[in-house]
Amino acid sequence: MSRTATRTARAVHQVARPAGLPTAEQFAFVADELPPPAEGEALVENAYLSVDPYMLGSMAGGEGGYELNAPLEGRAVGRVVESRSAALPVGTAVIHRQGWRTHAVLRREEVRVLPDLPGVPLSAFLGVLGGTGLSAYVGLTRIARLAPGEDVFVSAAAGGVGTAAGQLARLLGARRVIGSAGSPAKTAFLTERLGFDAAFDYHDGPVADLLAAAAPDGIDVYLDNVGGDHLAAAIGSMRDFGRIAWCGAIAQYATTPPAAPHNLFELVGRSIRLEGFLVRNHLDAQEELYELLAPHLRSGRVISPETVLDGFDRTVDAFLGVLGGANTGKMLVRL
Repeated sequence: MSRTATRTARAVHQVARPAGLPTAEQFAFVADELPPPAEGEALVENAYLSVDPYMLGSMAGGEGGYELNAPLEGRAVGRVVESRSAALPVGTAVIHRQGWRTHAVLRREEVRVLPDLPGVPLSAFLGVLGGTGLSAYVGLTRIARLAPGEDVFVSAAAGGVGTAAGQLARLLGARRVIGSAGSPAKTAFLTERLGFDAAFDYHDGPVADLLAAAAPDGIDVYLDNVGGDHLAAAIGSMRDFGRIAWCGAIAQYATTPPAAPHNLFELVGRSIRLEGFLVRNHLDAQEELYELLAPHLRSGRVISPETVLDGFDRTVDAFLGVLGGANTGKMLVRL
């Protein structure tokens, strides 16, 4: 179907570059009129928006960075409400990258049509089935090549990637799963709800000492979401031939230049491999993730932890919150 009327849409614009951590004053909410879809296009009404720490790097500008005074980009899930595309009929659920706005006009090649997985909520496609879950899956299977019986450490374990990684490590046969988080409530959540064998609050002392106490026999695999002292601690606890999958470095995003771990050369002496990765280079693993996790989501063995803020006006609050560790699980905005 198509309409001749326009529709008012709202978007978040970045209006200034952050120096370090961003502030609310560097963003603006802007209303604009969307024309009806042209031939081959569909109008998507967003249902959930993703806010992620990696976005801070793009907000700083430079090559590949966000433009000022233009709608920000981010993952979103929604449904087609008007269409002039046979491939995107009204009601189709999709995921796309034109988030941080209420509506988007898109072509088929700009979206991924979501599978119909009964019993799986739409928001999970931004959580354990989305980019965060895929980052954890790729990091553990393709980068670190986790083998059954190995011991795994996950930093920022109560966040979106971390909560997915801990559960995936269990499914993949890890012997012990250790996590770090930023509060006693979060560490309790990891051990009591997600099946982590041990978890520590990184505020309680030097991370190297806390990890050594939680994993006295060492670790084989580290999924790094933090960098800094966590990466140095993991290197110190790593067994010979261990593997580090470097997914993110939230402790260093606002630090220029980021400091290298003091013990980096230990990688040589113990034949440790450290490899960074971008999940966008592994999108072919998406179907594998669906097949692995969908049955466990239905049974309840795997959950998709979320911190949800309601209302488009909370988008910036959600983003600033995730940078400050206000979330347990995936931080989402529900429109």
